[in-house]
Amino acid sequence: MIVDQLCSAESHSHLFDVVWSVLDAANDLRDTAAVEACRRVIDASLCGIVPAFDDMNVVFDFFR
Repeated sequence: MIVDQLCSAESHSHLFDVVWSVLDAANDLRDTAAVEACRRVIDASLCGIVPAFDDMNVVFDFFR
């Protein structure tokens, strides 16, 4: 159980790293749609809610 919690915490940390990187780049490029998606992912994650699939797609597809 502790291992699962550590793995979950580590993946949560990686998610935040990715989202914050995308948020910074989206702000620099004035991509308001990506900025809003990042904010929704961050808010959902902080509230313990699973972020929307569409918002996660925006985040992960940003640098493609």
